Amino acid sequence: MALPGDKAVRAVPTAGEGQVQPAGVDLRVQLVERIMGEGVLDIGSKVIPEGVPVEPVDGWWVLEPGAYRVRFLDAVEVPGDAVGLCFPRSSLLRMGAFLACAVWDPGYRGRGQALLVVYNPRGVRIRMGARIAQIVFFRLEGPPASLYKGSYYGEGL
Repeated sequence: MALPGDKAVRAVPTAGEGQVQPAGVDLRVQLVERIMGEGVLDIGSKVIPEGVPVEPVDGWWVLEPGAYRVRFLDAVEVPGDAVGLCFPRSSLLRMGAFLACAVWDPGYRGRGQALLVVYNPRGVRIRMGARIAQIVFFRLEGPPASLYKGSYYGEGL
């Protein structure tokens, strides 16, 4: 069951006017980086590749086809009795770009990141602070085994 609107809004305390949707809360983009280098995912360790910030031009990121890492402007505090699932806004998909997000565990706190892949051969332009994702919170049936305290806890704050 999705969390009621007021509890979802409290989970995204930086949400402003126009971000609250019938099923969740829109997340805005703060930073775009082109992913450079190789990533490594081993058993018990990882190497996250460097990112080179894409500089906005007159408040717009002009993105060619490729893989980018985005940081959200909005801080998220997932309640201990919920999980967050993040989806791309449909407008982004309709212009030929895809946003991939992971599960946001109970207790996660931070300004998360996502993968943005631009497929459109002509690229896309995204305004700084534009709403690019929607996070939806679902109440857990029972208490989780633990709250999130992994390496991304508090990221971007």
